[in-house]
Amino acid sequence: MLLQTGLAFGEDDHFTEPALQRPPTSLRSGLFEARRAPYNGTTMQTPAPPPRSSLTPYSELTPDLVLDALEGVGYRGDGRLLALNSYENRVYQVWLEEDATNGTSRSSSPSVVAKFYRPERWSDAQILEEHAFAAELAEREIPVVAPLATEGAGTLHQHCGFRFAVYPRRGGRTPELENRDTLEWMGRFIGRIHAVGALQPFAERPALDITSFGTEPRDWLLAHGFIPADLLEAWTSVTAQALQGAERCYERAGPVRSLRLHGDCHAGNVLWTEGGDAPGPHFVDFDDCRMGPAVQDLWMLLSGNRAAMARELSDLLAGYQDFHDFDARELALIEALRTLRLIHYSAWIARRWHDPAFPAAFPWFNTQRYWQDRILELREQIALMDEPWSA
Repeated sequence: MLLQTGLAFGEDDHFTEPALQRPPTSLRSGLFEARRAPYNGTTMQTPAPPPRSSLTPYSELTPDLVLDALEGVGYRGDGRLLALNSYENRVYQVWLEEDATNGTSRSSSPSVVAKFYRPERWSDAQILEEHAFAAELAEREIPVVAPLATEGAGTLHQHCGFRFAVYPRRGGRTPELENRDTLEWMGRFIGRIHAVGALQPFAERPALDITSFGTEPRDWLLAHGFIPADLLEAWTSVTAQALQGAERCYERAGPVRSLRLHGDCHAGNVLWTEGGDAPGPHFVDFDDCRMGPAVQDLWMLLSGNRAAMARELSDLLAGYQDFHDFDARELALIEALRTLRLIHYSAWIARRWHDPAFPAAFPWFNTQRYWQDRILELREQIALMDEPWSA
């Protein structure tokens, strides 16, 4: 079954693959760029690179620059950095000097987390809307990790051409989603987020739909020559059928409400804490927040066969509906959304392939075997989209 093949990975900033973890790095240790790893299998010829400015977007992001950027907004580091696992952006835990200030008061934590945004991905207005949504949730005492505001500078900062934000460090572990009580708790958590998300729409953030997550990434992959010649006809045909299947799912669901979502709601973006003032789940990354159907923030927490996923969804909804109504017609969108994510995910890696971190992190991408597997997955999805869902 497709279910968990590749879909646990998101365009997020808190990926937890142990092989990519790095030890604390001193002030003068150089770049955090990952090295190219050998591929497994036969590698396809890589298309011509994009303009030079986007080849290595983080090549100038040195430890010195990170520390200087933070000191410029009132967080004086003691020289210790830890590069946290992140692909889309670059994220660092930075230890502060004793009694370092944040511009208004003494820091309450020995370290903070600095997130440097990928250049040219989001506009300033889109990033600020992400920050405002996280702050709105935090103000309503919903446990999310929102960016720290600096007096006179807000939450979005710039230094040497990089945009960045500073967050409090939050500990925790991955939630145990096989536990039914945990799933119900997660449902309550997401229901609270959606109750706030439904109050008003995003003005700047994009929407999740067939065009943005299916048609456009499919066309981009074809235009940039990533599909092997001997698989091109099969992949083109199966993606066309998959997108038609997604359209049928949307037609069966009918008009569904679109609201502000987390957008990338998988276990890797949730920290579970046992004690403290707010035990339970915390979202740590709203980088992919967007408008879309509520079920988008539920289906990625499901795993196993259809019967197992139906039980898990029932547990999620038992908690979710304590805080927000769920339109059962959205169940028809689950397999469509999974299908769109498969297509979008391949294009996401391909668009970043000249970032040195990506070949090292995804050595299996762009091989003959990779595209053969994607064809098989989409064929499975075409069949699954015609099967009814219930919870």
